[in-house]
Amino acid sequence: MRRLYTTLGALGADQLGMILPHEHVFVDLRTPDQPGYAEASVEEVLALMVPQIEAIKALGVTALVECSTGGVGRRADMDLAVSKATNFPIVVPTGNYREPWIPAWVAAASEDALHDWMLAELQDGIEQTGFKAGWIKLSAGDDGMTRLEERILRAATRAAIATDALIGSHTIRGRVVMDQLDIIEAEGGSAARFVSIHTQAEPDFGLHKALVERGAWIEYDNVGAVPVEESAGLVLKALDAGLGDKLLISHDRGWFDPALPKGGEPKPYTVVSTELLPMLAAAGVGEETIVGLTHRNPFAAFSRP
Repeated sequence: MRRLYTTLGALGADQLGMILPHEHVFVDLRTPDQPGYAEASVEEVLALMVPQIEAIKALGVTALVECSTGGVGRRADMDLAVSKATNFPIVVPTGNYREPWIPAWVAAASEDALHDWMLAELQDGIEQTGFKAGWIKLSAGDDGMTRLEERILRAATRAAIATDALIGSHTIRGRVVMDQLDIIEAEGGSAARFVSIHTQAEPDFGLHKALVERGAWIEYDNVGAVPVEESAGLVLKALDAGLGDKLLISHDRGWFDPALPKGGEPKPYTVVSTELLPMLAAAGVGEETIVGLTHRNPFAAFSRP
């Protein structure tokens, strides 16, 4: 039986409803060598982020996926604090972002060491939090992978094979995603356990279809950052093309930013629920399809045995 591994334990599909598959609770987009990187007080994080979680709970959202990984300020302890304060499950990744957001220890580590680290976080737990990583988050350069990014991907693939964890990658170009899938498959992994994050940024819709044909998940995760009509139009295009069973929808919003006073101004996680889904329904998308997009697909993608 598959479970979603969260800050509040492993949860089955029958315990969950709508899941937001790409959001951030805490993120620091400065490079890891900057003073004050990823530093904040729990009190300030709770003050900013608890109201954001309570707002989506009231709309029926039952979990979200934290996409802040190594290199961009992952703070699993802060995720846990927000989760406990709201009794709301959060799925936290292992893995690391692209260059130049790669800490010195990751850059120096062997492929075996990186594999062992990710596998331990997936199987045993993240740091001292007491909960397991739910998935693996990576990234690749816009124009192609560096050798270091390839090493991280190979290590991640081995950890994913051992656990059936999903690998998700912030990769803007569809052709680079195809290169990543080549490496995953060469290592014995499966495109079916990969999500192309920010697929909407690839202007060639033919590549969206090609990724799904290859078995990968695609993700439209800029809802609220662009006019909602634009997001709805792209989702409708994907549904018309038969891509709905492999499509994830989210905001890529949040979040507490320690580089800003008191964490900055939050960007609510509510636009999918309050604007996009009603617009899809008005365009004739049925309830069963909407439940598939918002309940079944995220669980199928991010759950593992």
